[in-house]
Amino acid sequence: MSEPTANDDRSAEKDPSDWVTGDEPATGAQKSYLHTLAREAGEDVSDDITKADASRKIDELQDETGRGQ
Repeated sequence: MSEPTANDDRSAEKDPSDWVTGDEPATGAQKSYLHTLAREAGEDVSDDITKADASRKIDELQDETGRGQ
């Protein structure tokens, strides 16, 4: 059996609230993916979202849409 990697263990990821750049506007890639997920989930997402909030919302919507598996 192989040893777990950082990609296998989500707890190894740094919490978005601890990101130095977390208060900056979300990146274009984050916004694009977030809007795709939100559309699939039937939700609206503001364009004024921060990097940290976008990351959290992406995780939430991935779970909701089944894309996070």
